[in-house]
Amino acid sequence: MVRVAVVDRDLCKPNKCNKECIRFCPVNRRGKKAIELHESGKYVVIYEETCIGCGICVKKCPYNALTIVNLPDELEKRTVHRYGPNAFKLYGLPLPVKGKILGIIGKNGAGKTTILRILAGELKPNLGILDREVSWDEVIRFFRGTELQVYFKQLAEHKLKSAHKIQYVELVPRYVKGRVGDLLERADDRGIARELGEILGLDKIWNRDIRVISGGELQKLLIAATLSKKADVYLFDEPSSYLDVRERIRMAKIIRKYLPPNAYSIVVEHDLAVLDYLSDLITIVYGEPGAYGIVSKPYSTKNGINYFLEGFLPAENMRIRGEPIRFHAYSTESKEKTTNEKIIEWTDVFKRLGDFKLKVSGGYALKGEVIGLLGPNGIGKTTFVRILAGELKPDEGIIISSRKEKMTISYKPQYVSPKMFQGTVREVLMESNPNALNVTSWLYSEVIRKLRLNRLYDRYVDELSGGELQKLAIAACIIRESDIYLLDEPSAYLDVEERLAVAKVLRKIIEGKEAVAFVVEHDVSIQDFISDRIIVFYGTPGINGETTTPLPLRQAMNLFLKELGITFRRDPQTGRPRVNKEGSYLDRYQKSIGEYYYIASGIED
Repeated sequence: MVRVAVVDRDLCKPNKCNKECIRFCPVNRRGKKAIELHESGKYVVIYEETCIGCGICVKKCPYNALTIVNLPDELEKRTVHRYGPNAFKLYGLPLPVKGKILGIIGKNGAGKTTILRILAGELKPNLGILDREVSWDEVIRFFRGTELQVYFKQLAEHKLKSAHKIQYVELVPRYVKGRVGDLLERADDRGIARELGEILGLDKIWNRDIRVISGGELQKLLIAATLSKKADVYLFDEPSSYLDVRERIRMAKIIRKYLPPNAYSIVVEHDLAVLDYLSDLITIVYGEPGAYGIVSKPYSTKNGINYFLEGFLPAENMRIRGEPIRFHAYSTESKEKTTNEKIIEWTDVFKRLGDFKLKVSGGYALKGEVIGLLGPNGIGKTTFVRILAGELKPDEGIIISSRKEKMTISYKPQYVSPKMFQGTVREVLMESNPNALNVTSWLYSEVIRKLRLNRLYDRYVDELSGGELQKLAIAACIIRESDIYLLDEPSAYLDVEERLAVAKVLRKIIEGKEAVAFVVEHDVSIQDFISDRIIVFYGTPGINGETTTPLPLRQAMNLFLKELGITFRRDPQTGRPRVNKEGSYLDRYQKSIGEYYYIASGIED
């Protein structure tokens, strides 16, 4: 067995603990050295050669800063890159195929972005060798006998040009200045920037400074700029974030249409429906987030996503999850409720914000029910949530609580900022619900531990990444004792497993507490997984919005998808929604019978 020992330097605080990891290490107690304080005194160092992998130090560390994993010896031969001693380690690389779109799926922190940087030529793989610089000849020799040998030979000789759409689009205005049109024209090697701008709606903001455009507009700008470049390798890191359902499908169609036919194309995406639609092949990255990542063999799109959800990879004979993830195929109506008790009710509501007008049809939410809010950006979903939260007062109409005492509300806003919280992760969670930090409590096991927030207890909020901050905001919202939970786009920055974990936990809390949740979500798979009924928003974004009353899941999805001209089918193995390719037999058939949200037979609820 080979050991991978990782020390999270942000979490390791030897000046605040009793150095339990060093004191209790059995190798150290025998007079040898397996773990000691670094010469800087700021963190510990674990010597993997002498460590016996007992895991005592991992359990004793009060700050959850240590990870030790025992892996098969043969895996060591696949080491592609390591960031340093006691740092993240990547095993293997996916194989890009010319003319095909390779989709990559896996947990956050498992190495997906590292893979893109290596394949883009931005990061030279060091093959796990840390004491000297590795030459390109060594890298090429490491991959001999595979197609990656040719790929890296061309990369080393600067014969491959890459275009890389980065993950965190909100960082772009910090480093790039100028107007939208000027930036697109500078990137336009293929003469298609204007055409892409019109299709993506960027022509309306062509002369606007990028510092004042929204996250969705930034995302579309970067996608258009990436496609406009003349390159041999196109890489897209989470292209659907900040986009609504309509824009996600449009974005996927545009990428497929405008990619050069003989280019290498790689996409990292957490929205399963978008990944399914975009990809021709799927590679799964699994392992321990922040410690190591292993790249699977390529699979067909359908099988790859299904194997990921099942948690078992047959080609590797490897189980990557304890239990499979299953989607629920509901019957023709919404899920039966055991009670008709209404928690909240609202009349027809009207609200004007500047030039924007919102009309909400009257409705109600039952005890233990999750109501989804579905519609394009700028149509009024967040406005309605803010009305329910009491942040905005309606111009017309009223919100009615059926409970005698004052209704309590827990709200997670759309945009999460460190300024929302003060102090450490532990202090934020303690303020929401002190009982949730009790390791024997259900909230701790189902929310805190599953979202891995227990590892971040002593981190200050302003030190968290986007995904960590999102998980903290979600946890702080759903552990609070409330009658109504409002979550605006909870899946942003989260990986597939985290999204589904949040959905599962929220459903359990709502049903267990007999409360109600309203969830704004653009990931159709998550909306399908979590919602009992859905309010569909329609109208003209930025000008006027209208809503339906809460409708059964199938009826609402049919209404929404018919307007978009998109049809879905269900996978018979996992129950997940899958987008039909436009013009395919199923697409034409479902449109002919008016069934845009098809429920396959033979799937158990």
